[in-house]
Parts: sequence; C-alpha cells; structure tokens
Amino acid sequence: MIRLDQLKPAKGSVHKEKRIGRGEGSGHGGTSTRGNKGAKSRSGYSKKIGFEGGQMPLYRRIPKFGFTNPNKIFYKAINLDTLERIVTQFDLQEITPEILNQHGLIGKNDKVKILGRGEITKKINVSAHAFSRKAMEAIEKQGGITSII
Repeated sequence: MIRLDQLKPAKGSVHKEKRIGRGEGSGHGGTSTRGNKGAKSRSGYSKKIGFEGGQMPLYRRIPKFGFTNPNKIFYKAINLDTLERIVTQFDLQEITPEILNQHGLIGKNDKVKILGRGEITKKINVSAHAFSRKAMEAIEKQGGITSII
C-alpha cells in the first residue's frame, strides 16, 4: 500500500530552477545574476520592441515615402460566377450585402463590389455598393436590376 509521504514525481519530470534573490547561500546572491548597474539590473525593466541598445532602430533608419489615402474605400470583390452559384444553390431572386454576409462571403460592415467574371443565367436583383460595367451589363441583360446602395 502506498502512502502520501511516499509520493514523488516521475523521474525526469521535475527540473531544479535557480532560486534567485534568496541570499548568498543560494549561490545566486548579491546581484541575483543581473550583473552590476545599468537598466537591465533594475526592477521593472523591459526591453522595448525594436530597441537596439541606443542605436537608431531599423524602423527609424529606413526611408518612408509615398502617400496613404486615409479616405480610401476598400471593397470586397464578388464575381458573377459566385452570385450564380449562390442563386442556384439557395434559389434566390435578390442579392444584398446582408444575404452575402449570411452565406459567409463578406463581413458585416464590408462594402461590396460586383465584378464581371463568369456568367449569370437567371434574372436577379442585386444591391451592392459598386458594380463593374461588365457585371452591370450582364445582370441587366438577363432582365435583372442593379441598384447601388
């Protein structure tokens, strides 16, 4: 019968760790393995991301150029062949961003642009934030309606 005082961890599962800051008898007393003076020896020290020891860091050395327009609108592109697949699979007559969101093609707040790759064979009404000319012509050729939100 085994008793609680006989329990011990499996061989190799326990590693002795350095007991730092526990006096001279530990073998790591005095400066507690941090060396003498300097920022690294102080409590609360944490190296900042990209810090290079006081040298000008790389992200500040490399040149920055060009222009990023803060007002640019990003659209999720949906092609006609994708619309055709959804319309035939779920028997839809109308496509809106909410329906595309329900089927996992766009996020809740994404703007949609319908592009002209592929064919459309059914009459559908499509509401989106933008259309390519080819997509608009293909939808209206089948008798569908395109409306810009």
